[in-house]
Amino acid sequence: MKKALVTGASRGLGRALASGLAAENYALVIDARDPRALRLAADAIRADGRRAGLSGDDVTALPGDVTDPAHRAALRAAGEIDLLVNNAGTLGAAPLPALADYPVAELRAAFEANVIAPIALTQLFLPALRERGGAILNVTSDAAVEPYAGWGGYGAAKAAIEQASNVLAAEETAIRVWWVDPGDLRTDMHQAAFPGEDISDRPLPESVVPALVRLVTERLPSGRYRAAELAPA
Repeated sequence: MKKALVTGASRGLGRALASGLAAENYALVIDARDPRALRLAADAIRADGRRAGLSGDDVTALPGDVTDPAHRAALRAAGEIDLLVNNAGTLGAAPLPALADYPVAELRAAFEANVIAPIALTQLFLPALRERGGAILNVTSDAAVEPYAGWGGYGAAKAAIEQASNVLAAEETAIRVWWVDPGDLRTDMHQAAFPGEDISDRPLPESVVPALVRLVTERLPSGRYRAAELAPA
């Protein structure tokens, strides 16, 4: 049985992808900052996993913040993995400010969550991933490559993790490194970017899970992908 760590798995894309991996018979370690929300998500993911033949013990939920080194150490102590999914992150300052007005402390926090924490987790797990021929999936955004007004903080952080992923893929040829733009989804983070607006026209996170599962199960080459391009025929 393969094992995956999915960060930020209490809701949104992280929770949906964790359920998708459980259905593919992956044991899981999941985390999120809100202990109650993570516990509820873990129960739902376990239910999905049982239908695929997993036991309840195959889903380990560890609440905490990926920017906390002690929490990252606890995730590493949960055991070796075959797949690291760096999904946890933050939108940064909201409502979205222009870069001219972006609070520097919040910009620093956005880089800590969206860039430093994923790289730090990658460093912790790389030795085992090399041995197991594993993979890393970093969740990114079109804001990393498109100049959307107001998205400078988040976009700059995502651009940084994209380039870090690009370099990592060149350095670590024994593993797969993917950075994936899931597209606009109906999530709490996306709603925070558009306060008071109706985002019900955006697809649910579950809609892109088959594309991401295809990436993992078919072990496509390292690189940048858009979920829309990966959708199974």
